Amino acid sequence: MTAPGNEEDAMTRRWIEHWDPEDDEFWETTGKRVARRNLWFSVFSEHIGFSIWTLWSVVVLFMGPAYGFSAADKFLLVSTPTVVGAIMRIPYTFAVARFGGRNWTVISAVLLLIPTVLTAIVLHPGTSLGTFVLMAALGGVGGGNFASSMANINTFYPERYKGWALGLNAGGGNLGVAVIQLVGLLVIGTAGATAPRLVLYIYLPLIVIAATCAALFMDNLASVRGDTKAMREVVRYGHTWVMSLLYVGTFGSFIGYSFAFGLVLQNQFGRTPLQAAAVTFLGPLLGSLSRPIGGWLSDRIGGGRVTFATFGAMALATVVLVLASSADSLATFTAAFIVLFVLTGIGNGSTYKMIPAIFQVKARAAIQAGADEATELRNARRLSGALIGLAGAIGALGGLFINLAFRQSFAEAHSGVPAFVGFLVFYAVCVGVTWFGYLRKPAVRAQVALAGAEV
Repeated sequence: MTAPGNEEDAMTRRWIEHWDPEDDEFWETTGKRVARRNLWFSVFSEHIGFSIWTLWSVVVLFMGPAYGFSAADKFLLVSTPTVVGAIMRIPYTFAVARFGGRNWTVISAVLLLIPTVLTAIVLHPGTSLGTFVLMAALGGVGGGNFASSMANINTFYPERYKGWALGLNAGGGNLGVAVIQLVGLLVIGTAGATAPRLVLYIYLPLIVIAATCAALFMDNLASVRGDTKAMREVVRYGHTWVMSLLYVGTFGSFIGYSFAFGLVLQNQFGRTPLQAAAVTFLGPLLGSLSRPIGGWLSDRIGGGRVTFATFGAMALATVVLVLASSADSLATFTAAFIVLFVLTGIGNGSTYKMIPAIFQVKARAAIQAGADEATELRNARRLSGALIGLAGAIGALGGLFINLAFRQSFAEAHSGVPAFVGFLVFYAVCVGVTWFGYLRKPAVRAQVALAGAEV
């Protein structure tokens, strides 16, 4: 066992028995350094996981007429890893408590080799749609990496830095979407649209590096070991389901649009694979970079306020998308879509800052009533980690709904407008829920619980 702050050789580092980030002296002398090291390598592994999860947003751009697939078939292929990734997030959240954060990061990274290798084998014209759907489903394991990474990093950081840390962790992971799309653009631009395997060959060594770095440089926290009951406890809280709904609107939008952006450009505006790939990476890139900003703003002015404003702006951007689609204005459509990506990133950061604040307020109330401080703060960390995993799983399903909506919209109306109208209604609902639950005057307690800055 390693003592707190003991910088033994990385090969022997496994478990940290004592961890108290809320203790200022411990944090400054030991905790900060250890937490940052785990954060950076967690980001790297999660980044690769996101890339493999969203691999099919790139692969479908390579699928020309020789593959014989319709637009609806391609939307099915990008929808499949979305739903599998969402489902995988729940067991991945449990895995941190069962195996340890470091250990599970290694395992989850190695698992990415399975869809990457198998897809490289079958990726050619003539392969059946069913086989490709299976490969896309296997790629969904990459979506689970986010939940385990966020649950793990949540336990390392004190409350006052969680907005920044979780935003950076998630933002760095989300960048995997943009990076694999940039890799796809590079391959299409240099080797052409008939060499999709090159994308997979690039990622195989990166997966091995991610697993190796996690094994050498990350730690497990004994304080969360064996705790598999938190999920059963957290489902009893009403805030759990409210936060899950809001996360459908933020992260669900981000991941759904990341999968669909290129296909929408191809089917609505007749873009070629190269033309689509040259634009699609910008949305996920800027959306990922804006996520830490959402957490940073929430640390200062409150997660509830930032989330409310973000959903309002997302609704306005969606109105512009409907108008641009009706006017067949590619430039306006592309600009509005990229703005929408940025807003999803900000909302991702603000909603995840709200989650630990709920249980921090509950813990402070219990402490004031005479409960043990260390026990209550530890309980707050375990419950917020469970909610992060559950909300992440439910939120990711929003990506499935978005791609199914686009699939139906293009099949029936040959346009994305009906889908965008549906998204607009949902964002309006999220605006109302955020205001009603956390910002109106009679909801002062809920506002304090979620505002972040006031906690």
